[in-house]
Amino acid sequence: MSAICTDVAALGQQHNPLLQKKLFYAAVFTAVMMLLEIIGGWYLHSMALLADGWHMSSHLIALGLAYCAYFVAAKYAHDPRFCFGTWKIEVLAGFSSAILLFMVAVLMFYQSVERLCFPAEIQYQQAIVIAVLGLIVNLICAWLLHDSSVHHHEHQHQHQHQHQHQHQHQHQHQHQHQHPEHDLNRHSAFMHVVADALTSVLAIIGLTLGLYFGWQFLDPLLGIVGAILVLRWSIQLIIQCSKVLVDAEMDHPLVQRIRHDLQAFSTGLQIEDLHLWKIGQAQFSCMLRISGISLQDFHQIQHLLQHYPELAHVNIEPQFRTE
Repeated sequence: MSAICTDVAALGQQHNPLLQKKLFYAAVFTAVMMLLEIIGGWYLHSMALLADGWHMSSHLIALGLAYCAYFVAAKYAHDPRFCFGTWKIEVLAGFSSAILLFMVAVLMFYQSVERLCFPAEIQYQQAIVIAVLGLIVNLICAWLLHDSSVHHHEHQHQHQHQHQHQHQHQHQHQHQHQHPEHDLNRHSAFMHVVADALTSVLAIIGLTLGLYFGWQFLDPLLGIVGAILVLRWSIQLIIQCSKVLVDAEMDHPLVQRIRHDLQAFSTGLQIEDLHLWKIGQAQFSCMLRISGISLQDFHQIQHLLQHYPELAHVNIEPQFRTE
């Protein structure tokens, strides 16, 4: 048995100074608005406004985490101790940010329920002004982070492989697949902004209806609704980030594509072991052990796997058949 290591694509961390600058500006806007909403919500007795302010504090920490993660990942990008690069530093920051989002959502829910049970007089007009300012800041931050953070687009491409074997047998097939990939660190920061914008909108609705119709209960009630939605988003982010951190990637469509191509390559080929784990935003490392192949088959399999741009590092362990 021999081990063959093939670098199919170059690994490397791409430092993005523009993104870090956007994160810094978003953090400054958020810090100013956070203080204004917390002080205003406490003084004006608005639970929705106060909840939005406290949530903006988590948003500020999330932006700081994202900024630091990019800085550290770029600093240690060429450190030999990180055998598969420093991308998971960014994922770890996104995971921490998602946990923080979850904790703040629980606090929002608790405080909203408490204010619903024990209502206080609200100075609606002043609170509405601050809530509108908060929404404007959130929209600015969302604009700063949106264009590169969320790529929920459908990506289609085709692979066409043609293999010729000793028996002049040809396999020709096409794959169409969709796999949205996004930066989990930046996505976590962006979701904080979206959650802030949502709570700002709910605060404006609750305060406005309370002002004109006297529905004082609506302010904390919408705070509860916003907390539940933020809880849901935070859980989704925790699942996405933790899946990467624990290398739970064997359900990825790429696994089935590779398995299908190898099985179609030769009837005598047996896949003894196949492992994939993510080492970049859209990059995987692959460990493959196969048996029942010839030396010529082995070289053709190497060539086959080079057509997968997602594979940044491939380790093949062949067991050759006896002629």
